[in-house]
Amino acid sequence: MLNRRFALIAAAAALAAGAALAAPVAAPDDMSLGNPKAKIEIIEYASLSCPHCGHFNDAVFPALKAKYIDTGKVRYTLKEMLTEPANVAAAGFLLARCAGPDKYFTVVDQVFRSQPRWTQGNVKPILVEIGAANGVDAAHFDACLQNQAEVDAVVGRAKRASDQDGVNSTPTLFINGKKIETVPLTPQELDATIAAATKGGR
Repeated sequence: MLNRRFALIAAAAALAAGAALAAPVAAPDDMSLGNPKAKIEIIEYASLSCPHCGHFNDAVFPALKAKYIDTGKVRYTLKEMLTEPANVAAAGFLLARCAGPDKYFTVVDQVFRSQPRWTQGNVKPILVEIGAANGVDAAHFDACLQNQAEVDAVVGRAKRASDQDGVNSTPTLFINGKKIETVPLTPQELDATIAAATKGGR
């Protein structure tokens, strides 16, 4: 799907165990949604090639967005990680970045929802299709994949998540700095998880 050089660079960001030094915070190069002054902050570590992340995106995130993010109750941040196939996850994030901040989360959602179509192994045509629907034509997408600075940036974000934050699995959620040991799988579990994590305030 991608040239060998990029595949090797992306694969180098494979998850590594580590010890978190402090509660994670949103970095300037992370992508976020919602009210910056919200009393609840949710940080999700996710990979676009992770099927469990795809399930969370499809089954739980719409309720999170509608009930909490869009109403100003939650500030949500996505931390990009790279699980195998790492080059596919990286390509998806590069596409989302190239589409621009206004379409980043739309592209991320569409890449997650395309996972069932990856059965033939050649994912690039699917990503090209998603790009075209969001203003990124095939030539632009190829240019994004060849942009070494952007490649290094997406790999660096993934390494920061594992090496600095100590996160070694996806999806991983933090709510107001508290790591959620069991990721909610239904909107009802999400409500209970948020209530438990925020009990007593920030």
